[in-house]
Amino acid sequence: MSAKQQNHFKKMLLQLKEELGEDIDRTVHTMQDEATVFADPNDRASQESDISLELRSRDRERKLIRKIDETIAKIDAGEYGYCDSCGIEIGLKRLEARPTATLCIDCKTLDEMRERQVAK
Repeated sequence: MSAKQQNHFKKMLLQLKEELGEDIDRTVHTMQDEATVFADPNDRASQESDISLELRSRDRERKLIRKIDETIAKIDAGEYGYCDSCGIEIGLKRLEARPTATLCIDCKTLDEMRERQVAK
């Protein structure tokens, strides 16, 4: 992968990380501003359900930020764009769609098939 391509993916990852950070900050402020105690148990349950869903979403984003940091470290080390399993180069189209991808499409397909077999 050329230096220009690596810079492209690094910029893409940094922008995504910034957007996720802004979303997290916005959620924290919103949750602090909307902290209301409802007398009605149904309203309280609805609010708790909304908060729970929001927190699960933010936890997924937190994990994605960690993966973005790991991917940026790979770019800096010159190891970005290669499959962790078989070592071949991951296609540019796959990296454009999912810049944090660590497996080539063939290894990812096999991995998903194994997951489905274990889940049965």
